[in-house]
Amino acid sequence: MATPKKRTGKAKQASRRANWKGTIPATTTCPNCKSIVLTHTVCPNCGYYKDGFASIKKVNETITNTQENKKAKTKPAETEEAKEETSAEAQETKEVKKPRKPRAKKAADSEKEAADKKETKKEDKKETKEKESEE
Repeated sequence: MATPKKRTGKAKQASRRANWKGTIPATTTCPNCKSIVLTHTVCPNCGYYKDGFASIKKVNETITNTQENKKAKTKPAETEEAKEETSAEAQETKEVKKPRKPRAKKAADSEKEAADKKETKKEDKKETKEKESEE
């Protein structure tokens, strides 16, 4: 078996691997149940493919589900009171956020603090000199 004379460098290896890409599979929506399905495959939810059902097991389930979906679409909108109750329940179930820990100081922040300290020391010295000169 052939062995390489020299080691392959990182750049060469990376540029070779850059052309090997994964692709996103093509998807469509099932015309029967409107779920996302890979192209040219039987729908896993309802068993529908092209012009009919390919899977007999789920034929009865999908027929009832599609009828229920149609009924649900024709129902009148919820009353305002029901909407308020659901929004109040949603607010109660939300967790209380914990207070954040103070972040670490950055170099720029520490430099600003150091400059502020120097300025305050200078001001204090000036004040003490003024008080001494007045006395």
